[in-house]
Amino acid sequence: MSKPVAIVTRKWPKACEDRLKELFDVTLNETDTPFTSEELKNAFQNCDVLMPTVTDKINAEVLSVENRKANMIGNFGVGFNHIDIEKAKELGITVSNTPSVLTDCTADIAMSLILMVARRVGEGERELRADKWTGWRPTHLLGTKVTGKKLGIIGFGRIGQAVAKRAHHGFNMEILFWDPFDIPENVTKNLNAQKLSTIEDICRESDFVSVNCPATKETFHLMNEEKFNLMKSSAFIINTARGDIIDEKALVTALKTKEIAGAGLDVFETEPNLPSELKTLENVVSFPHLGSASTETRIAMGNTAIDNSLAFFANEELPNKVV
Repeated sequence: MSKPVAIVTRKWPKACEDRLKELFDVTLNETDTPFTSEELKNAFQNCDVLMPTVTDKINAEVLSVENRKANMIGNFGVGFNHIDIEKAKELGITVSNTPSVLTDCTADIAMSLILMVARRVGEGERELRADKWTGWRPTHLLGTKVTGKKLGIIGFGRIGQAVAKRAHHGFNMEILFWDPFDIPENVTKNLNAQKLSTIEDICRESDFVSVNCPATKETFHLMNEEKFNLMKSSAFIINTARGDIIDEKALVTALKTKEIAGAGLDVFETEPNLPSELKTLENVVSFPHLGSASTETRIAMGNTAIDNSLAFFANEELPNKVV
């Protein structure tokens, strides 16, 4: 029996690429160069399953390419806002993702951002590297205490709850959250978490606002000028979800005018081309999309994408089907 033909758009961990070679007639991206739109179209015409990442813009035009062969997209990543899901559904293309396996590492990054931006760790390290530190003094780089503060979480799914667990049990933070869905009582009780009625309430009440919701049409620029104006001038915004949930122009203005105290960001609206201010403002800590960047997690993500694809070709129920 012939193996399914797979095309992988970026370099994967070696363990995953070795497994791909065993199970698929696979074309790997040895140079790790992002695919162009034309290359994505060509891939759809020449494989049974395309295995893309969040950097691949799989829009309606790409999906509608003539003589498309692939009917399966085994996405490497939990987010799928880079794929036109409605068009995929219309064309009968199955799409899967890789949730759960990156929850812990993404939550770890969120806590790292909270601690770094509040305690001005980035500023301190830059000072040391520039050989400008003159020694300890009582008023040097005074930051904000994290322990005991109010953490407002927008989106209380797997990752939001994992952030809350670290913040509440590790730093005795008071957990406030907003989510459109009902959260089981045992979850909120364990975290002593309080659901607020609106996102606006989260902004008003919180010392830290953590964005952990998916990127959808409804959440595009969810955090905008209006929301930043509601936040305390001593509050911080943290984003480990998707860049376009935050209006970056409004964010830069809020940071420059001290409308809010700072931002900790792992994702950006136009990655990798973020506004220069987010690289230079001292009250910003920026990471290059490191949420799931541990060896263990990236291998797990690759294996999950493979398992989803194998289930598709075996006519079995996909473990993580999007459409």
